[in-house]
Amino acid sequence: MDWSKWIRQAHRWLSIVFTVTVVANFATMAFGQPPAWVVYSPLPPLFLMLFSGLYMFVLPYIAKGRGVQRVNG
Repeated sequence: MDWSKWIRQAHRWLSIVFTVTVVANFATMAFGQPPAWVVYSPLPPLFLMLFSGLYMFVLPYIAKGRGVQRVNG
């Protein structure tokens, strides 16, 4: 498995973790003020998704600059 596929898969799993933490955040808000660790729990997966998303965004431009034609899939 090359780096691009590994990062894409990690990005998908991080999005699931992020979604679960946001849902848990809203669920705990229904019972009052949630603890700080619940409020800030979506941030680590969000920042990791930022970096992996930026990598996937610039990847086609890097390949175009090298003259490599990549096939999505």
